[in-house]
Amino acid sequence: MAHIADQLKAEGNALFKSGDYSGAEAAYTAAIARYAQNPLLFTNRAFARLKLRAWDGVLDDCLHSINLLADNFKAYYYLAEAQLALNHPHEALSSALTAYEQVLRVTPPSANVHPISQLVLKCKKAKWEARERERARGRGQLLAELEDALDMLTQGEVGQVQAALDRGEMGAVEAEERRKEVLEAGRKKLEECRSVFAIADPEHGERREVPDWLVDNISFEVMHDPVMTKTGHSYERSTLIEHLKRSPTDPLTREPLTVNDLRPNLALKQACADFLENNKGWVVDW
Repeated sequence: MAHIADQLKAEGNALFKSGDYSGAEAAYTAAIARYAQNPLLFTNRAFARLKLRAWDGVLDDCLHSINLLADNFKAYYYLAEAQLALNHPHEALSSALTAYEQVLRVTPPSANVHPISQLVLKCKKAKWEARERERARGRGQLLAELEDALDMLTQGEVGQVQAALDRGEMGAVEAEERRKEVLEAGRKKLEECRSVFAIADPEHGERREVPDWLVDNISFEVMHDPVMTKTGHSYERSTLIEHLKRSPTDPLTREPLTVNDLRPNLALKQACADFLENNKGWVVDW
């Protein structure tokens, strides 16, 4: 049975590469029916279902794969993507961090570190955004209700795009481009709404956001003493030194790296200090 499953997996891979995600999902499903003990079959199907935006199926596949193989960064990565899409930022952040911790242990070094680190940051921002919404509810129910309404409107438009894709009225590439346009338009509407409220209530309506350049790509916390590697990446000194004790590589590029290669990033350190000083009332909660 295993060899037939491998053949079906190969068919699924070919269909996936051609952009036929529904066909790939069907092939992986047939392979799983033949041999359900291969965790890679579930991660492959999860990836196809991600493309199809079948979030519940992604969750199910990832959990099956993890049950078969605990050290499974791809499954945790896809799981985080689906959890984030389903508006579960706390769970998504936990899954993304697990994926990140696991990929750093892969030998030889994996090339997947950077997209996973970006997903961690995206999940952390989503979690922060959820907290900000709760803060909005605390200072004014109207803004919170408007934010929720705009979010529901955006999700409804995304659903319409998915429905058009399911009906064959547009291709996968066109649907993905349209989905991105809808999400960007929704983001701009949300920002405009918040700006209006901020002008009306400047004391409580300020936008609280930590910029990407301030965040360490190891701990994903706010930096205080950034150092630069020879590849030009900056990290918090203490977390990078701890990382180098376990693995003498740049966490993002995986190129060889030692403590002697580190240099203080004085300009970034000053920028971090300024930001922390100007936002010390809330940035500790990040």
